[in-house]
Amino acid sequence: MGSAPARYLVFFQYFGTRYSGVMETKSDQALVGVQNYLEKAAEQLKPSAPIKFQISSRTDSGVHALANAAHLDVQRAAGRAPFTGQQLLQGLNRHLRPEPIRTYIYRLLLGCAHHSQIPVFERDLCWAPPGGPLDIAAMRAAAQLLQGTHDFSTFRAPQAEAQGAVRTLQQLQLQPAPGLLGQHGLHGGLQFWEVRAKSRSFLYRQVRRMVGALVAVGQGRLGPAELQELLQRRDPRALPPHATAPARGLFLHSVEYSPKALPAEMIPAEFLQPCSEGRAQEQQLQGGKPKSEHSAAASSKEGPCATAELPKPPSSPPGTPDSLQRNHQWHCRRAEPHGMGLLLLS
Repeated sequence: MGSAPARYLVFFQYFGTRYSGVMETKSDQALVGVQNYLEKAAEQLKPSAPIKFQISSRTDSGVHALANAAHLDVQRAAGRAPFTGQQLLQGLNRHLRPEPIRTYIYRLLLGCAHHSQIPVFERDLCWAPPGGPLDIAAMRAAAQLLQGTHDFSTFRAPQAEAQGAVRTLQQLQLQPAPGLLGQHGLHGGLQFWEVRAKSRSFLYRQVRRMVGALVAVGQGRLGPAELQELLQRRDPRALPPHATAPARGLFLHSVEYSPKALPAEMIPAEFLQPCSEGRAQEQQLQGGKPKSEHSAAASSKEGPCATAELPKPPSSPPGTPDSLQRNHQWHCRRAEPHGMGLLLLS
């Protein structure tokens, strides 16, 4: 049996644009609540019982919060001491960091009447769809329909787990591209194109199935409106198995991390913000003798970030409204023995 639960009071803030509101919602919705993210982060603390955030003030979809509050009870395994406020703060913020943004490219080769025309150094590095030229304009129109936040169940592999198929596709673009070794005179009639897909996460085989569907649109076998209907069906069996593009044309192009998601030692010194210098400095600042001007605690819109108690908050990014900067001028307050301040900036 675990030890008695410890109660904590947390303060948190968020940009509400990407949330359905602050309260918990079903996880299969396109937009979920801030509470979903808080409790998912709390699961990573390995509590003996599920952690529920009892949120003090409800906000609707799109509404921001500068200082919402919630209390939660954390029960740890027998023999484990309760978290200190600082430990809980760091533990939660660590799991509220934004996921990296992944970019995949899929290389298509057009103009091949027969597979023997594929340049020898490109044969395992691209896909040359059969059937003649593709309607690039129709493919681009279809790609626009897939961008944004959707349930992409239709584009996951049928054998993949049927959990959490909602993803936000930030980019799906079709653009001309060079050959890996440049164009040779013998291959002057060939054209390389790239399908570029960008998201924080993808379903299993999602990119290859989207590319296969776009090629079917380009070949006239599928219309853009039909593709949208397939997306809305949310059924992986709705897309024929042969519609999946082969693996050889797919490349992971890049993985982009927010600076706030990286350990401080991995970030160049010029990008680091001043950190807390202890309780004595906090008292000095509260006494009206700050060593530097107060401003907003890093209000990046790139996702949740880790921010500990801030007796000396770092500067806001350029373009932060003055009114928002002024409203961020406070310190994390302790209202209970295990109270702490949590800054969720997303």
